[in-house]
Amino acid sequence: MTGNEQAAGVWDRIAAAGSRSLTDLFTAEPDRLSRMVLEFAGLRFDWSKTHLDAAAIELFCTLAADMDFSAARNALFAGDPVNVSEGRAAEHGAERGQGSPDAVARAGAAHERMRALIDAIEADALGPVRHILHIGIGGSALGPELLVDALGRDSDRYDVAIVSNVDGAALLQALAGFDPQATLIVVASKTFSTAETLLNARSALAWMEAAGVDDPYGQLIALTAAPDKAIEFGIDETRILPFSESVGGRYSLWSTIGFPAALALGWDAFAALLKGAGAMDRHFRLAPLSANAPVLAAFADLYYARARGAETRAVFAYDERLRLLPSYLQQLEMESNGKSVTALGVPIAGPTAPIVWGGVGTDAQHAVFQLLHQGSHLVPVEFIAVVEPGHTLDPEHHRQLLINCFAQGAALMAGRGADDPARAYAGDRPSSTILLERLDAATLGALLAFYEHRTFTFAALLGLNPFDQFGVELGKSIARDIAEGEGARFDASTEALMARALGSGA
Repeated sequence: MTGNEQAAGVWDRIAAAGSRSLTDLFTAEPDRLSRMVLEFAGLRFDWSKTHLDAAAIELFCTLAADMDFSAARNALFAGDPVNVSEGRAAEHGAERGQGSPDAVARAGAAHERMRALIDAIEADALGPVRHILHIGIGGSALGPELLVDALGRDSDRYDVAIVSNVDGAALLQALAGFDPQATLIVVASKTFSTAETLLNARSALAWMEAAGVDDPYGQLIALTAAPDKAIEFGIDETRILPFSESVGGRYSLWSTIGFPAALALGWDAFAALLKGAGAMDRHFRLAPLSANAPVLAAFADLYYARARGAETRAVFAYDERLRLLPSYLQQLEMESNGKSVTALGVPIAGPTAPIVWGGVGTDAQHAVFQLLHQGSHLVPVEFIAVVEPGHTLDPEHHRQLLINCFAQGAALMAGRGADDPARAYAGDRPSSTILLERLDAATLGALLAFYEHRTFTFAALLGLNPFDQFGVELGKSIARDIAEGEGARFDASTEALMARALGSGA
């Protein structure tokens, strides 16, 4: 019997579990808070307001055994080809010192090369650089942008703008206020063939040339796993920072893709980011499943997606510095686990990854929380907050922020009855809370590594491959066909849109 066949019986029992209300669970399990709250690496994880009970967690541990989860986790860190569809390892852990010795050594050498270039830039070897224009898309932009926005708001080292959209308005906005003579262009592309990224790079170079920059290519740096392609583009080999082909785009901020963050925040901050992530790696590898933060989070995600039919999960950061986290998680989770077949190509019966969405508290309370409290959808909610404020204004700002965060979780659980149905709240709506003692490079590193391992665990327990993303390729392929005037004719709607907006048919 295969792991998936064994797991089918476990899923039936998991679906039958979790029938008690959240209020009843706190009454029935006096030790619930101590079992469902973990504190590690400056983070506090609280799943006590989810419907996971002791029996459900035990069943999930059985599922993990049936799916040979420990072997999958060991293979990930050993550098085995866990990305089976592409025959590659997934060695982002090696970037923070957790992986096969060879992969860790390669990552360390790449980091040293990056640090040497940062030292040169800080010493004005590339001229008096004041502005950094980072061009990428997907994981080549979302991770660096999150890091710079979360940790660099008080930094006066460099002005950093990150551009991913091929819409020229985005590039123009990024360049506004930049001095071409003092701007460093960073082009991030794993394959160095991403059409949107290269078009933005050429337009940025043209902006420099139009401003009279003597050697625009001398102010150009490449971050790529395909250095030969970067050399063909015209970038000098000394200004190319390579990273391993086995590091996926959405897992790549730890590699040289994190260059703009390391430059903007300083090397010590980048090193602390890696150290925090490495601490979470070790916790994920060594902690028992029932006390393992990424694993428990994945258990809850699987329970609501598979047993309760929740199609989405909402993430709300009650800290302005983490406003980009929901967007980052959308790519990480939905590109990784938005699959309908197993790693072996077998169709999966039932849902896989939930749709991730969210926003920033307290703004979201006055926009979408109406649906969370009184709507007909079951939406597990995740709150993220920080104990120490990120500003020096009146402490009442932060006090009110945290009060609102905690009140929302309490309200979702408790609800409130009323004679008027329009004013009644059903309650028993699940939420989890992640509380950071402070937001710094180490805690952010641990938090992001937690999300990576949570995503991996979710995939492993369903037999998915979280490291390929072929669904991204189809639209890109058709776009190339349209651009080159090749391929078969398209549907009538697409043909009409092309004729109307592009002045041509297929």
